Amino acid sequence: MTPTLVFTNASVLTMDPDAPRATAVAISGDRITAVGTDAEIAAMAGPETRRIDAQGRTLLPGFVESHVHLFMGGYNETVIRADRVSGFEALRAKVEAYSAAHPDLALLLGQGADYAILGAGRQLDRQVLDEICPDRPLAIMAYDFHTAWANTAALEAAGLLDGRDLPRGNAVVMGADGKATGELHEKLAILPVLELRNLGGRESLGMSGIEPPVPPTQKERAEDRETLKVGLRHAARHGITSMHNMDGNRYMLEVLREIEDEGALIARLRVPFHLTAEMDLSELDRASAMTRDFTGDTLCSGFVKIFLDGVIASGTAAMLDPYANRPDHRGDMLFTREDFIAAAVEIDKRGMQIAIHAIGDAAVRLALDGYEAAAKANGPRDRRHRIEHVEMLHPDDLGRFAELGVIASMQPPHAPLREDETTVGIGPDRAGMAYAWRTIADTGAVVAFSSDWPIVPISPLAGIQAAMTRQNWVAGLPDQRLTLHEVLAAYTCNGAYVGFAEGLTGTIRTGMKADLALLSADIENTAIDRIGALEVDLTLFDGRVTHER
Repeated sequence: MTPTLVFTNASVLTMDPDAPRATAVAISGDRITAVGTDAEIAAMAGPETRRIDAQGRTLLPGFVESHVHLFMGGYNETVIRADRVSGFEALRAKVEAYSAAHPDLALLLGQGADYAILGAGRQLDRQVLDEICPDRPLAIMAYDFHTAWANTAALEAAGLLDGRDLPRGNAVVMGADGKATGELHEKLAILPVLELRNLGGRESLGMSGIEPPVPPTQKERAEDRETLKVGLRHAARHGITSMHNMDGNRYMLEVLREIEDEGALIARLRVPFHLTAEMDLSELDRASAMTRDFTGDTLCSGFVKIFLDGVIASGTAAMLDPYANRPDHRGDMLFTREDFIAAAVEIDKRGMQIAIHAIGDAAVRLALDGYEAAAKANGPRDRRHRIEHVEMLHPDDLGRFAELGVIASMQPPHAPLREDETTVGIGPDRAGMAYAWRTIADTGAVVAFSSDWPIVPISPLAGIQAAMTRQNWVAGLPDQRLTLHEVLAAYTCNGAYVGFAEGLTGTIRTGMKADLALLSADIENTAIDRIGALEVDLTLFDGRVTHER
C-alpha cells in the first residue's frame, strides 16, 4: 500500500524496546505501515504521498495524558486566569476587566489562584472579594480545585452564607459572626457556587458522578460540545493524542460521542464513572452500563474514579501522622475503611479498572489495602488499578505497588520547588517519601505521568523538564529525577499500558495507530532546562493532522 504520509530525516524515538530508534516512518490511513531508514521509507512514497523532512527533529508516539479534566479544562480557557496573579490590586484589575468584558455571566469565576495570592499575612475571604466585586457573584478557585473563595453575593445566591451541613471532608468554613467566611473546601461545598454559572456547572458534574438534573437543551448540548472541542484542540497543540479523563458521567460520554460522530474527536478518550461516598453501591450499575455502551478505540469508559482525600495545602489530605504545622490534625478520609473496601471489591468484581485520588500517605495505604482485598476476594486477573497523585507515601507501603501491580499515576509539575503551604504540612522529616516517583519506579512499579490540567498547564514537555530537573526543598533528600527516556516512557508507552491501549498506541511500530508528535527540535540534544520551551510542530491522530505549526 502506498503511504499517505512519510517522515524522513527524523530522530525517531519509537519507545519500542526491540527497535528503539529509526529515522523514518510511513503511514497509510490511520496506521503505521513501516519504520526504518530514510532510503527504505522514501522508496515507498508515491506521487500522492505527503513527504515531511523532519530535519533532525524528534518524532515520538503521541503523548498520553493520563490524568486530565477535559470539560473543565476547555471551560477554564475562558475564565479569569489567576495563576500568575499576585496581590490585591492585581487581582482586582483582573476581575474588573473580566467583569466589564462579560456583563451577562451569572458568575464571575477565576481559576488557578495560589493559596497565598494576596501575599503573606492576608487571606482571601468574602470581605476581600466584596471589596473587589460587591454587586455580582464572584468566586476564585485555588489552583488545585480543592478550595474556592466566594464573595457575599455568590454565597447568598448559592444558599451558603449561613453554612450548610455536608459530608465529612467537605466544608463551608464559618466565621465567628456565624456567617460563612467565603472559604469552601472540596467539591460538595464548591458545587453550589459553580452551579450559578451560565453552563449550570455541567462541566463539573462529573466530579461527583451526577447527571444533569434537567436534560440539557439542544442549544446547551451544542455549547458543551464547543467547550469540549476547545479542550481537544488545546491538547492537540501539545502533541497529546490520548487522554484519561478523571471526572465523568454518561452525559459527558454522550456529548463526546456526538463530537465523534461529527468527525471532530481528535484524541482517544477514556471517561470514568465517579463514585462518591454518598452513593449506594447499586449506583455502580450505571458504571457497568457506561462500560458496556462505550467500548471504541477512540471513546470508551471501563473505569471508576474515587476520591479518598483532598490535598495537603488545605489540610484535607489524609495523613498517617499529624501535619507538621498542625500537630492536632491528620485530615479526613472521604470514605470509611469498611465502605471503601466494599466498593473496591465490588468494582473489581464487575471487571472495571479503579483510579483512586489519594494524596496523603493514609489515603495511599487505604487505596492499596482496597486493591489487595479486591484481589483476594475476586482472584487473579489483569487489573491495572491505579493511584492518582501519590504525593505522600509511607516507606512500609513502597513495595506494594509492584507487588499488587498498581500503577502510580503522578504529576511532575505538582512537586514543590520551595517551602510553601504543601511542604510546611509535610515537614522535613518525611519529605523523602513525598512525590517519590524515582523511588517508586526503582521498585519495578509502572509510573505514568500527566498534568492534571487545568490544575497546571497541560504541556507534556513542561512535565518532562519538571521530572528531569526536580530540586529538593530540603537538602539531603533522595534524588527523584528520572532520565529522559524514563520520563518519555511515562508519557507514552506507560500511559498507553495504563489505559489498556498498548496494542493501539504509545509506541511507533508497524501496525500501530498513527498517533505521533513531531517536536520543534531534537529533544536528546536539547539542554534539560530548555525542554519545556520546545514546541510541538505537528500532531497526528489516527493518521489525521490535528495540529500543525
